Amino acid sequence: MQRVLLIIGGGIAAYKAPELVRQLTARGLAVRCLLTAAAEQFVSPLSLASVSGDKVYDNLFDLTDETEMGHIQLSRDADMVLVAPATADLMAKAAQGTANDLASTTLLATDKPVMMAPAMNVRMWTHAATQRNLAQLQNDGIGFIGPDEGDMACGEFGPGRMSEPADIAAQVHAALSGTIAAKPAEQSDTKNNASARLRGQKILVTAGPTHEPIDPIRYLANRSSGKQGYAIASALAALGADVVLVSGPTALNDPMGCTTVRVETAREMQAAVEAHLPADAAVMCAAVADWRPAQCDTQKIKKSEAGTEQLGRIELVENPDILAGLGASKEKPRLLVGFAAETHNVEKYAVDKLARKNCDWIIANNVAIPDSGPNSDGNGTDTNTVAGGVMGGDENHVVLVSADGADDFGAMSKQETAQKLADKMADYLHATQDK
Repeated sequence: MQRVLLIIGGGIAAYKAPELVRQLTARGLAVRCLLTAAAEQFVSPLSLASVSGDKVYDNLFDLTDETEMGHIQLSRDADMVLVAPATADLMAKAAQGTANDLASTTLLATDKPVMMAPAMNVRMWTHAATQRNLAQLQNDGIGFIGPDEGDMACGEFGPGRMSEPADIAAQVHAALSGTIAAKPAEQSDTKNNASARLRGQKILVTAGPTHEPIDPIRYLANRSSGKQGYAIASALAALGADVVLVSGPTALNDPMGCTTVRVETAREMQAAVEAHLPADAAVMCAAVADWRPAQCDTQKIKKSEAGTEQLGRIELVENPDILAGLGASKEKPRLLVGFAAETHNVEKYAVDKLARKNCDWIIANNVAIPDSGPNSDGNGTDTNTVAGGVMGGDENHVVLVSADGADDFGAMSKQETAQKLADKMADYLHATQDK
């Protein structure tokens, strides 16, 4: 059984630690907890010991433990060290190599992979000092999960919210299974510590929406957050692939281990994709706008009678079909995966798209609002929608459609969906390597 040493920092998000332990143990991982002094103000050692089934550590100078150099043993017994929440203070200590308490001493003494899930106020996260520390820690080989963007306990909104326990646990499990980039601090090459199943394979991934400008202020867009595409890029990179992520506008950080190309419009995305061909595989996850305004005004259209009429009569032209273009190209990847976001008749439309776009696989996802869309036979309510909605949410329910039939992944987190897809892609690319 693989072991995780969970270092819990002193932020309000520490109250989620028992649930994080539960999520980790549900994935077959043994968890040992280490509390900072500040963390004990938010969560008790007794509750953590109850859910982990192990002793909780909190004192560098515990005579019994330190007689046996406990901080060294703690750092070596685990297969991975996870810091969640990783406060600005803990990140600063780790970046500078400070060792003045059990948590920082253990981080300095470990030779195992380390992952951090930051949690702090948005202004603390965006502060130049924290960003310097983040860059240093990433350069040292520490992997990061989040932070997410959202409401905070302090009443502000923005990046800095700790990722949800289920997502953290999924990424830790993936890292220990070799499906996400995480490595010991002394190694500089993330690929050395990941599974080599996709080593030598170049894979293109597109993610996020495209923004089609109307004027310097307004644009046409959709609700895509990019979360699923970013998760897929991370999972593929961790399997050793050389991943190029072409991303439309998102609020997400560039995933580790990938070359990220930022674009805005569909035409820019098409140019970026074509510039990075040939590739062994491509996953076209982006929600590309089908249409764009025929003309983008160089000045803001004013809300006058004439301007209102102009906005109400926007002439649209069709955007390039990037997926179909790849399917018809002489440089078509060996495995071409398209996405089909549908609100009804999900599998039917996916099968049709598979043929029209000349894809190998279509990942059909049901983006209907729960309890509002018709099911595949047109009767009643669709029971396959994801609670809270797919667009912008953290869960997905996809069906992989191919010439061999349909494989329903079921409802799961977008991280888990990405890991399952990456594994299937690795199996396919390995089986067809010499064909």
